[in-house]
Amino acid sequence: MSRNTGNPICGVIEEDMEFAETNCSSGYQKPPWLFKGSALYQLHLVKSETARAFIPKECRLVEAFGYTLGGFFLASYDHSPAGIFDELVVVAGIVWNPPTSCAWAARVLVSSNDACDHGRKDVGLPSHVARFSKRITVTPTMTKPKSKYGGLSKSIGLDATLSSPEDGMDIRVTEIKGASATDICRINLTTLVPGLKSNKWMGPQIKMTLPSFSGRTEYNPNLLKYSCHMDCRVRTVQPVKVLGPSLGLEIDREQSPEDPCCKNMGSITSGDDGRDLSISVMLSRPIIALQFSCLKMTVEAPVVISNCSRTT
Repeated sequence: MSRNTGNPICGVIEEDMEFAETNCSSGYQKPPWLFKGSALYQLHLVKSETARAFIPKECRLVEAFGYTLGGFFLASYDHSPAGIFDELVVVAGIVWNPPTSCAWAARVLVSSNDACDHGRKDVGLPSHVARFSKRITVTPTMTKPKSKYGGLSKSIGLDATLSSPEDGMDIRVTEIKGASATDICRINLTTLVPGLKSNKWMGPQIKMTLPSFSGRTEYNPNLLKYSCHMDCRVRTVQPVKVLGPSLGLEIDREQSPEDPCCKNMGSITSGDDGRDLSISVMLSRPIIALQFSCLKMTVEAPVVISNCSRTT
């Protein structure tokens, strides 16, 4: 991420493109589209074999030692063209686009039908409707007693250790398709609960641009590129814990590339295989997490590009 410095992870470049024809979904007026809220951007090391299952074959994955940089973007918007909604963007990896690189979304889960429709048709995203079930949790943090009688209380069977509550939230993300519902993951946020007051430093105010590729889906077959311009407060935080579906147990983070679900997938954007691989991205190894507060995100209209570059 950068402030348009042209590094290989994030930046803005000029190239020959044409604007995609945008027939805006209900609630979405002409671009650019403005979103306000808060978000967590967590970067993971993702197996290259997993990431390649999502990106077009003509695109070149940015990778090293069998891994690329993926992760997820979890946002809670209190203002948007679709109103209030939650969003989880699963980022498969980084695709080379000289002189910069762009993120590629493996799956986008939103709690709004309008946002889903807009993402699919107007931005070329693999969007799906989901339910975000939130539960506030209180995790006791143990501290040493200040009382000089601590030893006495312990000797008579009383725990002299004091408990101090720490705010947290469990978010259960469930994909909804018709009458069926499929658990995707559970995300455990600690001291990152939206809407709760905090006296923690929120970080410096910065402006940056996140370029991304999209398209090549059943709803939008074009290869697209769009940018999110962000104005927010940013600080690094401890990576949050992500639990898998079913019993909420963490799946092996070092999934073997020989796993059958990672082989011969081609470019996928939907279906059970795409969902399962998206879950494996969520459960890959985290390396850093960034908290975005006072977020104002402006999304530009996507542009159609001819192809991804495979040259260096």
